[in-house]
Amino acid sequence: MKFATKAIHAGQHADPTTGAVMTPIYQTSTYRQSSPGEHKGYEYSRGTNPTRKALEDCLAALENGKFGLAFSSGMAATDTVLRLLQPGDEVITGDDLYGGSYRIFTKVYEQYGIKFVFIDTSDLKALEDAVTDKTKLIWVETPTNPTLKLADIEAIGKIAKKYDILYVVDNTFASPYLQNPLDLGADIVMHSATKYLNGHSDVVMGALVLNDEALYKQLWFFYNAVGGTPGPQDAFLALRGLKTLHVRMKAHCENAARIAEFLKTHPKIEKIYWPGFTDHPGHDVAEKQMRDFGGMISVVLSDADLQETFRIASRFKVFTLAESLGGVESLINHPATMTHGSIPKEARERVGVVDNLLRISVGIEDVDDLIADLKQVLGD
Repeated sequence: MKFATKAIHAGQHADPTTGAVMTPIYQTSTYRQSSPGEHKGYEYSRGTNPTRKALEDCLAALENGKFGLAFSSGMAATDTVLRLLQPGDEVITGDDLYGGSYRIFTKVYEQYGIKFVFIDTSDLKALEDAVTDKTKLIWVETPTNPTLKLADIEAIGKIAKKYDILYVVDNTFASPYLQNPLDLGADIVMHSATKYLNGHSDVVMGALVLNDEALYKQLWFFYNAVGGTPGPQDAFLALRGLKTLHVRMKAHCENAARIAEFLKTHPKIEKIYWPGFTDHPGHDVAEKQMRDFGGMISVVLSDADLQETFRIASRFKVFTLAESLGGVESLINHPATMTHGSIPKEARERVGVVDNLLRISVGIEDVDDLIADLKQVLGD
């Protein structure tokens, strides 16, 4: 079954009671048992719910995995993976990382004796040199947030396998439409499903997908015991969003390519990050493991201090200045004060997250209107 068909049908069956084509919203906390311990696979909705199960099965199919888990947020999904670790364990991760991931790593789990080593994950030698006998997890974003560095998923997978290290890829920026990390050697794929998977900026949700049954059972224990699971209404909305993922991602990619070309030579743009350009340092890796180059672009504004950057970011009429990404609407984000504000300034700037950097989530509006909006702010 090909991607578009899976997005619309995987994990979903007509309701046996009514024949409803769309998976119903099973708005229930509990389920009738015919006798103690005898039921139809559902006991209590913190652990399992039919609407959420349909979503999880669809997510698994899209990532070419066997098991899916949906969470109340991407951070809840991240937290569940980190619960596999013990005090003294070490994690290798990227130096250009979503601020929420950096925050949970350094402000929550470091206090429990977990060590996090931040490196450039596009540098395979640096990554392997960072491995010690205490390394238990490699956590990779690709493309990274917000400077869009590329990590070679397959090559890192070989390193992880060589040293018997659990390997997680945050696939939020690409989505399963553009790349499938499990096929390239990852053990777990993580998503902030709030973003491209849902695609309509009306749900906060996270997801994990994997193939190993024993690992799935470990994660499911924490998933149920800790309870970071989403309600059926959110699961229904995310499942609805998945049905158009393929057509949305195609439009995101096409619009981003046009906008990147417009911005690349613009005098108000000092630097542009977009892996579709042949001079992007990760372009060859992107071509190898991605089916297109995505809908995310980051730019550094020329000769703009923080005040001027704020002024520019606040003048758009079609683009919206807001947190998040991956929705049908185009967004402008100022990482230094918004999504990456929890990262110390020195650490941010070391990897290029400077005060005059803006992150652009290109939506699926008419691209001529988007370019006209950029022109009215930046000039021709």
